[in-house]
Amino acid sequence: MGDPAGIGPEVAVRACSTLRRLARFVLVGDRRVIEAAARRYAPDARFEVDEVSSLGASDRRPGKPTSAGAEAAYRAILRAVELVQGGVASAIVTAPVSKHAIQSLGIDFPGHTETIAALAGNAEVRMMMAGPTLRVVLVTTHIRFTDVPAAVTLERVVGTAEIASSALRRHFGIRKPRIALAGLNPHAGEGGAFGDEEVRVLAPAVECARAQGIRLDGPHPPDTVFLRARSGDFDAVVALYHDQGLIPFKLVHFHDGVNVTLGLPFPRTSPDHGTAFDIAGRGKADASSMVSAIRLAVEMAPARSRA
Repeated sequence: MGDPAGIGPEVAVRACSTLRRLARFVLVGDRRVIEAAARRYAPDARFEVDEVSSLGASDRRPGKPTSAGAEAAYRAILRAVELVQGGVASAIVTAPVSKHAIQSLGIDFPGHTETIAALAGNAEVRMMMAGPTLRVVLVTTHIRFTDVPAAVTLERVVGTAEIASSALRRHFGIRKPRIALAGLNPHAGEGGAFGDEEVRVLAPAVECARAQGIRLDGPHPPDTVFLRARSGDFDAVVALYHDQGLIPFKLVHFHDGVNVTLGLPFPRTSPDHGTAFDIAGRGKADASSMVSAIRLAVEMAPARSRA
């Protein structure tokens, strides 16, 4: 469901309507929030509801986030993982939540990716952003920018490339994935003129990955590598930190991009946008990214999800 005060319920029911013949849908969250959204935006949507909360009227107002709503959103995530781990569901698609609102409850919540990974036995995961013309996989996600250089280690870069290569073969049907590694510094360090991370960490990581049979190339200047990937030179780009990868990705795939968690024992996707509290309840939300997220989740899921 996502945060009940955001656009999650709206885009979820709209997507269920658009894709009503694609799979069986279970919407996890607050029944009254979900059913109200369906009545207003998608009366022909087909879905079941797995209820995890019973919010009062003041906590069900679009555009008016509350602590109770944030708690309901968090409980929906926990329940969704239970359903897929128990074999009731084949994949999870998460609508947007407010990290700040959940953290304000005293819950350790760095984000969907990290939380679901912990619930899945501390799986080694990576965040991929996938669109029709560009795929980006992140080495680091929700950390301070000042912590990035120390977090970009040879082991983590190679691990990211390995997870990305496996996912591209398994889920995207690419037999021999070509993966580019973005540099950390301007011009990829220009031989050490603007930093030594490329020479000291990234180039050795490329050599190590290649020794394992992974087609990793780079490090490449970050200001051009994403354009090269869009032009077909690479099947994905490994970006070193959150904004390095997401700024170019959202520039071209804001409405149809999908967030994919790689490395989990089950598929998990989400739309590439936030809660959008400012337009919630106004009927202005674009469900395109949620539709794309559901389509990809079904493609990644076992065949029984289509029954």
